[in-house]
Amino acid sequence: MTDTTYRPGTVHALLADGSTVEIRPALPRDRDAVLRMHREMSPEAMRLRFFAVNPRYAQEAADRICAPGHRGYRALLALAGGRVVGVAEYTVLPLAPGEPVSADIALAVAEGRHGQGIGTLLLEHLVHAAREAGISGFTAEALAENHQVLKVFADLGLRTSRHFDGTDVHCIVHLEEDEHYLAAVDRRGRIADVASLRPLLLPRSVAVAGAGRRPGSVGRAALRNVRSGGFTGALYAVNPHARVIEGTPAFPSVAALPLVPDLVVLAVPAPAVADVAGQCGTAGVGALVVLTAGLDTGQAEALFTCCRRHGMRLVGPNCLGIADTADEARLNATFAAHPPLPGCAGVAVQSGGVGIALLERFGRLGVGVSSFVSLGDKYDVSGNDMLQWWEADTRTRLAVLHLESFGNPRAFSRTARRVARTMPVLTVDAGRSEAGRRAAASHTAAAATPTMTRGALFTQAGIIATRSIAELVDTTALLHAQPLPAGLRVAVVSNAGGAGVLAADACVDAGLTVPALDPGPAGELRAVLPPGAATGNPVDTTAAVSADRMRSCVDLLAAHATVDAVLVVLVPTALATGTRDDPLLALTGSPGRHPCPVAAVLLDQEVPVRFLVSGDDRPVPAYSEPQSAARALAPAARYARWRAEPPGSVPPLSGIDPAGATAVVAEFLTRHPDGGWPDPRDCAALLDRYRVPQLPWAWAEDEDTAVAAARHLVADERGRVAVKAYWPGLVHKSDLGALRLDLEGPDQVRHAYRDLRARFGDRMTGAFLQPMARRGVELFAGVVQDEVFGPLVLFGLGGTATELLADHAARLAPLTDRDVHSLLTAPRCAPLLFGYRGGEAVDLEGLEQLLLRLSRMACDLPQLAETDLNPVVARPDGVVALDVRLRLLPRHAHDPYLRRLRAARQWRT
Repeated sequence: MTDTTYRPGTVHALLADGSTVEIRPALPRDRDAVLRMHREMSPEAMRLRFFAVNPRYAQEAADRICAPGHRGYRALLALAGGRVVGVAEYTVLPLAPGEPVSADIALAVAEGRHGQGIGTLLLEHLVHAAREAGISGFTAEALAENHQVLKVFADLGLRTSRHFDGTDVHCIVHLEEDEHYLAAVDRRGRIADVASLRPLLLPRSVAVAGAGRRPGSVGRAALRNVRSGGFTGALYAVNPHARVIEGTPAFPSVAALPLVPDLVVLAVPAPAVADVAGQCGTAGVGALVVLTAGLDTGQAEALFTCCRRHGMRLVGPNCLGIADTADEARLNATFAAHPPLPGCAGVAVQSGGVGIALLERFGRLGVGVSSFVSLGDKYDVSGNDMLQWWEADTRTRLAVLHLESFGNPRAFSRTARRVARTMPVLTVDAGRSEAGRRAAASHTAAAATPTMTRGALFTQAGIIATRSIAELVDTTALLHAQPLPAGLRVAVVSNAGGAGVLAADACVDAGLTVPALDPGPAGELRAVLPPGAATGNPVDTTAAVSADRMRSCVDLLAAHATVDAVLVVLVPTALATGTRDDPLLALTGSPGRHPCPVAAVLLDQEVPVRFLVSGDDRPVPAYSEPQSAARALAPAARYARWRAEPPGSVPPLSGIDPAGATAVVAEFLTRHPDGGWPDPRDCAALLDRYRVPQLPWAWAEDEDTAVAAARHLVADERGRVAVKAYWPGLVHKSDLGALRLDLEGPDQVRHAYRDLRARFGDRMTGAFLQPMARRGVELFAGVVQDEVFGPLVLFGLGGTATELLADHAARLAPLTDRDVHSLLTAPRCAPLLFGYRGGEAVDLEGLEQLLLRLSRMACDLPQLAETDLNPVVARPDGVVALDVRLRLLPRHAHDPYLRRLRAARQWRT
């Protein structure tokens, strides 16, 4: 690629073979390159493309594609190595009254580049551009024998229809995004992503650039680890001052290597990183791992641009390195002191220090690693990439992440939801102490803390989020060695009553239950335990229990249908410790697997967690504290419950008008280019477009209009109304005394309006009148657009105390039916909705619809920075929003699911 300038609309994306292409709008200066691509097509390809072989058609196409932009036309190019390898274009068709906007499309791929996914990738980006332009469908003409292009349309994932007319086929592609399309995009992205990572994680050849002649350098340590780890491919060092380093042949530059390595590990000084990376790209290297830290902005930009230009995947900079224990590679390209054990845990971290700590703890525990990646500053390869790699890797059965930031949280969440269906995904919820939204104006923004936002992502995606590295290791130990619990019910067994009580308390504190045992299993326990044993729950076996009796007890409980997990708490006694009757032997010599997880607490154990070696291949994790065991069991149980439930889907909504809502927003932002708080009329108009239920309302700008409005709103003179003052920027009316309630009759309305006008003067631009609502449960619902995570829907207890009590839950939009149910049941006030103490349940379906409609509105309107409905009154006969506040900002839509590699701005910020 000769031109490295980034232009608006320029992105890079992966093809099916893992190579990278640049996708951008066509420019006038691209004419010769586009013409060359067409002229190099075979006569048969020309015939299929233009329905005839005529050189003039290639020139006309190049002229059209590269002409200065005009309304109703868009052309996108795919470029690889500076050459145009694909073109996709649309032309808006004449619009008949009342018909949706449609466009005619054309597609061409360079000779010899078919089958790499170029056409499909271009179409995905053209679909995105068309949706932004308000186009609802594509039409295309093709020869019936043009099987390649017909297959591209059929496999795209969008609803497509065909009409055959002799030798021609007329195709119609409907652009509505649905789950089927997103799943097809996911599948193509996963294939491309995994292919692009093979040179990184399963390289056939590796070079280490910056391996010093003297011991102690980072590069030399990485070279030593690659060599001593038994790497199966060719290994070289790059150092202009040595012939051999660590027994490895050294060469003065990347260009001087006897072959082009798949992977180069860079440990050169920061000023040299971009130059060496450029040598790698020119040579055709597939991937880089940059260990070097301390790159300034210019050096970082140069490294990033080089990798994008040459299609190299990049880990780092400022990282510990990578490792993969597969037999076909046996790669340890890290400078960690000890190599990872081979195993089934995939590990990705941003912090090198955290990576070292995890590898050491996993090593001591005996948990092996399938692949390890220290992401460092995460310019390119991310946690999302690693999840897709592990999903395709049959060796990986457990995914462990420590991420400090998310480049594309909604894409990450979608991937994690899919991966977590097949294997546990664990993380540490880092950054919980970050302060909330300090400048928050509405209840919604004040409630949407970073902790709540990350928690929503983890909950919806089925990610097991722990609070520390220690908890992460404890939970990993349980999931690595034991089956998932079917529920929250734990049977606690102890040879000391007090220790059993401590364990039971720890379980309850963690959200587990310790229910009393049914008479059946309790009676069976009495038959196998020593006299004096207590067979409630906790089960006190007494200190006299033998190994055989303890084994029988554990086996009986683990097999019973009312027990989801067994926690065995043991203290050393002088009666049996160290003998053949030691009850600890019951956990190290079990003849068979238990159907539910079994964990132990050994109160005299010095290490936090270890495995008790058993006769089968399912060791029992033993913890030194009951709290550690309970904190491992609880998230495992919640994850099992999440996985057992069917995936949710986004329900269709009737009666919505997104185009009308977009027009309301556009008109407001035309009047207020910097954004702001729309007045109650615009707020009501937006909610009406999504059929969010509101009380009837009226607007008044003087006391006579207010009296007339009140008379119109209520059925008779005794009906009561509320009068709410308004001026731009007013949010918390109660705090300022800007509303009057329970007004009856014209005189009270007139007096209230006059009083508000006297109090606030010319600042008050008018008043909003509504009939007084009947009593119900006062709730709060809202949306805040997070700059990184996208729209977040909040729900909980409402009224004037909403911020004081902070009884809120949150989920990321778009909400599925499962998300909505979870959102309704998460707040502490949830029992009020379902009929508390004999009361009647509120209109739950109405609440679900309200939340779904808010979710859809937030997804459709990225300009909707905040939405605050407080209170929402819920009664058995309906749900209605009493007060609405919205804030609009000039923002553009960002499609989180469009296939593209990270842009420079995503790591700069």
